[in-house]
Amino acid sequence: MAEHSGKDVLSSDVEIKGTIKFQKELLIDGKVEGEINSDGVLTVGENADIRAEVKTKSITIYGKVQGNITVSERCELKSKCTLQGDLKAARLIIEEGATFIGKSEVSSGMSVKAASSKPEVVRHEDSVKPAFAARG
Repeated sequence: MAEHSGKDVLSSDVEIKGTIKFQKELLIDGKVEGEINSDGVLTVGENADIRAEVKTKSITIYGKVQGNITVSERCELKSKCTLQGDLKAARLIIEEGATFIGKSEVSSGMSVKAASSKPEVVRHEDSVKPAFAARG
C-alpha cells in the first residue's frame, strides 16, 4: 500500500456506527456514532453530526459534536459549532458564537511542581504612559 500525505475525508452523505481510528488527518462531514481514536488531527465539518467519545491529538470543530472530547494538544471551537460534552485539552480556543455545554479542563501537561506554582504576571512598562506629564 502506498503512503499518502493528504487529508482523509468522510463526506456529508456518509454515516458510520462504530469505532474510527486514523493516523494523520481526517475531516468528518457526515454522521458518526461510537468512538473516534487517533494520534492525529481531526476536523469536524459544518455538516457533521457526531455522537461519540473522541480521543485525538488535535480537533477543530465547525459542526455538531455530542460526547466527551480528550485531546493531547489543541481544541478549537469555531463560531457556528455546537459541543455538548466534557472537554479535556492542553489548549482551548473558542470563537465568538460557538456553543459549548459541558465542563472543560485545560492543562498544558506541565509537571505537578510547575503547575502548582503561582501564575506569572507580565507587564509591559513601555506601553504605559502617564496620563499627566510633569510640567517643569
